[in-house]
Amino acid sequence: MSIIHRIRPNAVNTMQEFEKILKALANQRRLAILEYIKRVREAHVGEIAFAINAPFRSTSRHLRILYAARLVVFEQRNNEIYYRLAGGTKIFVQQLVLEL
Repeated sequence: MSIIHRIRPNAVNTMQEFEKILKALANQRRLAILEYIKRVREAHVGEIAFAINAPFRSTSRHLRILYAARLVVFEQRNNEIYYRLAGGTKIFVQQLVLEL
């Protein structure tokens, strides 16, 4: 059984999941976002946008892509949305690369 099926038992098509994750990681802004969130553990969109020197709207779009790839999770508090790395993200990405 592949790692993707152990971590995400409902994954319908393993290659599509791989592609979505790899596309999400194949962007400098999104990598900067992941690096920043890793460093601070949790941040809201405005804070992330300021830290990576990107417009709020663009940062929000990149965060949606990372969320769709299940690399980050979010929690809404009042009017702010806070993002953090999804649990097991590092292990999952490492295993993903090993299985290609």
